[in-house]
Amino acid sequence: MQNLNFQNQECFVIENEKIQLIVSRSIGPRIVGLILRGKKNLLAELPDFTTQVPDGKPYHFYGGHRLWMAPEHMPLTYEYDDQPVQIKEDGDFILIKKEIEKNSGIEKTIRIKLDPDAAIVSVEHVLKNCGNSPMECAPWAITQFRTGGMAILPQNRTDTGFLPNRSLAIWPYTDMNDPNVTLGNEFIILNAKVASPFKVGFPNRRGWLAYWLDGCLFVKRTSFLEGSDYYDMGSSSECYCNDKFLELETLGPKTILEPGVSVTHLETWSLFENVARPENEADARSIVYCFGIEDEA
Repeated sequence: MQNLNFQNQECFVIENEKIQLIVSRSIGPRIVGLILRGKKNLLAELPDFTTQVPDGKPYHFYGGHRLWMAPEHMPLTYEYDDQPVQIKEDGDFILIKKEIEKNSGIEKTIRIKLDPDAAIVSVEHVLKNCGNSPMECAPWAITQFRTGGMAILPQNRTDTGFLPNRSLAIWPYTDMNDPNVTLGNEFIILNAKVASPFKVGFPNRRGWLAYWLDGCLFVKRTSFLEGSDYYDMGSSSECYCNDKFLELETLGPKTILEPGVSVTHLETWSLFENVARPENEADARSIVYCFGIEDEA
C-alpha cells in the first residue's frame, strides 16, 4: 500500500493496472478516491461541505464513499468520522475500522477487496452493536460523485398483470417537474445538474445502480432480499443530488442488532471505459445491455 497526502489527509492507495482506490487514514472509514488510470477522481471532493449538528459543531461530509446507519436521525446518524481509523490487512481484504461510536455504541468497518486484474471492487460494510441494548437499524452505503454526469436508476420490469410493479419514495424537497429528470418505463435518468436538491428511493429488485461521468460508467450492485422490510417506504436503493454532488445509496433490510452481533452489507463495484453519455432511456437501455450489466429481457 502506497502512502500519500490527498485532500490534506493521510491516505494510502490500493491499485491494479485498471484503477486506483484512495483510502483515508485520517478519517473514516472512507474511500476518498476512485480513479480509472489516466482519468480524474470520480468521487466528489468536499473538504469544506458541512452541516450543523445539535452540539454546534460542523459535521464534515468530505465526499467519497462512506458507511452510514439507517434510519437517518440527527444526531445519531451524524456521529463524527473525523478521527484516524484502524487499518489492517485481512487476507485478500483491507480492513478499515472506526472506533466505537459514543452515542450509538455501533462499530463501523469497511472491508475492501480489489480484483487483481479488472476494474472490480468488493466493498463489505459491517455494523456491530457494541452497546448493551438491542438496536433496530440497517447498513447504509453512500457513494458521492462529482456532478456533471448521468445517473441510471433501474425500475422493476416484472409483468404483474393487473397488480402494480413499481413504487417510489419521494422526499418533500424533490421537484418531480425538474427538467433534468426523465421518468422512463424501465429507467429513471437523472442529469446531475439540478438547481435544488432531489431525492428518490425505491425497492431495487434489479440490484444495481449506475452513474456515467467523463466517459466512464460506474456500477454498484447489491442483493435485494425479497420479503424483507426496508426503511424509507421500502427503499433498498436511493439517489440524492444537489449542485455539489450526486449520491448513489444502497441499504440493507431492517434488522435488530443484539449486543455483540454484527450485520454485513456487500456492494460490488465495476467500472467501464469509453462509454457514450446516456441522454435518454433508449441510450441507457443500450448501455446496460451492451456492457453486460444485465441480460436483456
